[in-house]
This record gives sequence, C-alpha cells and structure tokens, in this order.
Amino acid sequence: MTNQAQAPVFPKSSNPVKVLVVDDSAFMRHSISQYLNENPDITVVGAARDGSEALEMIPKLEPDVVTLDVEMPRMDGLAALRQIMTRFPRPVVMFSSLTREGAVETIRALTLGAVDFISKPTSNVNIRSVMDEAAQKILRAAGAHIKPAARSADVPAPAVKPAAGFPTPQAGAAPGSEKTVRVRLRSEPIVMIGTSTGGPRALNDLIPALPGDLGAAVVVVQHMPPGFTRSLAERLNSISKLKVKEAEQGDRLMVGQVLIAPGGYHMTIDDDELIALNQKPPVHGVRPAVDITMISLVQRYGKIVIGAILTGMGNDGSTGSSLLHSLGGRVIVEHESSCVVYGMPRAVVEAGAATEVIPLQDIPAAIERAVKMGVTARV
Repeated sequence: MTNQAQAPVFPKSSNPVKVLVVDDSAFMRHSISQYLNENPDITVVGAARDGSEALEMIPKLEPDVVTLDVEMPRMDGLAALRQIMTRFPRPVVMFSSLTREGAVETIRALTLGAVDFISKPTSNVNIRSVMDEAAQKILRAAGAHIKPAARSADVPAPAVKPAAGFPTPQAGAAPGSEKTVRVRLRSEPIVMIGTSTGGPRALNDLIPALPGDLGAAVVVVQHMPPGFTRSLAERLNSISKLKVKEAEQGDRLMVGQVLIAPGGYHMTIDDDELIALNQKPPVHGVRPAVDITMISLVQRYGKIVIGAILTGMGNDGSTGSSLLHSLGGRVIVEHESSCVVYGMPRAVVEAGAATEVIPLQDIPAAIERAVKMGVTARV
C-alpha cells in the first residue's frame, strides 16, 4: 500500500471546516486526522482520547464538526453525544466500527442528534474510499442547523393508551403487541413521509406523536444504507402508538401501521396494491428515494395521499410533491426553523408544491387534520 504516501496535499482554503477527532485508538486518531487534513476544505484542530477529554476541548477549540467514536473508556461516544447536544450543540458525525455491526447504536446516536455516521475502514484496502466519504459527510454536516437537545432521545417507551376500538394490551405483552392494524379501506388516506439528513431524530419526535387511531396507512422513506432501517423501525415501534415495521416485499398498506422503506431498496406499490421492492439504480444519488415511492403512490391513489417532507439534503421528494399538489393533494413541509438541513423542504417550497410550511412540532397535528379532512370529504 503506497496510496497513503502518495496522497495529494492541497493548500488550505481561507475558511476550512474545523474538526475535532475523538477516538480512543492513537492509530485511528492519527490516521483520521492525517487523511482529513489532506482535504483543502478541512483542518483538524484537535484529537481527543475519549468523551471526557472531548468535552474539555470543545469550548477551547470551537470545532465546527466533531467526529465521535462510539466505544471508548471513561465516557463513551453516546454519553459524550448527549453532553455535546446539551452543552455545546454542533454537528457530530459518528465514526466507529459499531456503526456497521451495531445498527442499534447508530440509530440511538442519530436520534440523540448526530447528523450522520461512517463505518471505520475494515482494512487498509478500503481506507481511502472510507476517508473520502468521511470528508464529504463532514463538509455536509458543517452546514447543518443544530439545536440544543430539549430532552434525551433515550427515554423509556411511553405507556400507550389504546384508542377507541383498539384492544387493551394484556399483562406481560411484548412491546408493540397491543397495537392493532386493519386492512385499509379504499377511501382512507395514505400518509407519505420523506426525509434524509436529520430524519431519524425528526421521526423520533413525529411518529410517536401520531395517535393510534390515525385512520390512515403511513409510509416512510428515510435515506439510509442497508442494515439500519430495521433498527430504526424497531426503535420507533417501541415508543409509538402505531405499529412500525421495516417494509417487506408483499406487505399491504394497513391502517394503524407505519412501513419504512428498507435501506438499499426503492419501494413502490404494485398492481395488487402490495409493496414491491427493487434495487434499480439510485435516484438523486440515493436508494431508497422519496420520489420513487411518492410518485408510485400518487399515480395509484391520487389526491388521497398526504405528503410530508421533512429535513434533508438535496431535492428528493420535490417531483412527487409537485405531482400530488397538481392533483389537489396536500403537501406538508417542515419549516426551515426546525430543519437540520433545509434542502428537501426548500426544493418543495421553491417548486410551488407546498400546501403548508410549519415547524416539526406542528406537523403531527397537521397530519391528523389532513387525515380527518380526507376521510370526511369521502363519507
């Protein structure tokens, strides 16, 4: 391996993104810092051995972005992340081997406020591609809007009060087992939620706020690679009144259920009104893509689809939203004030396809109103 020695070094830009690297491995601290410093738009201002040291260095160095390992002595990455979000809110990119093998830890980090994650290289063979990915994610994270954490995302699952007509859970029932779903009637709405960067945290607030008797099927497309959406679905299911699951081939849209598109697969609805998954080329550089699912739903169901576009980079979802809006459907868009990245919502607004633009905390009530309006209009 000679690529490390031959890597080009460019003059720094006039205003490079300042990065603090946090990792308990001296080798990884050195390697990550060396590779990142090769990028002219990044400068590593410090390296910490664990979360405790990082918390001491942040107010002194004022980094724009922190890369954070998960597994460390004294204070691990998740504990440090909670402190950073509360005391020194700024973009954090998780950087650990656990982000590949332990999807649960990754989802916890993202719901706690981490902007993105990267899997550590497994060998010298892929270190260059991993570090190129890291540099790009760090540069994107630097533009994220981070707010102080209002509460921990690791709170226990709330006690679920069954809605009218829903059975009372039996004592000792497994989490989520008390939730009842039913076949969707032809006239009942479908809520289509699309999101990307900052999405796991937004979904962590939005989905649990929806009532168990919502009266609609819910579909979610979150930009995420393979292996992580199942953990996201399981986490949301544990804290929500609706049943949440990772979508599978042949699933049916059901009232009382949220289907999350699996990472690495586009999701559509087929002629039998069943979920169909495919691995056709990425759209907007991503798979799953919001537009693929949204267009499929709107083409089949028309304006009974209710769109909701949340925080995210790029313009995925703008085409599907424009189609829905042109048919008279409702498109709810997250306001810039609550977005981690105001990219996807901005694209919908600029396309003239937004019915209402509101902060994240107001979106659950807006979805409820839209569902009731849709049902009432068809009674």
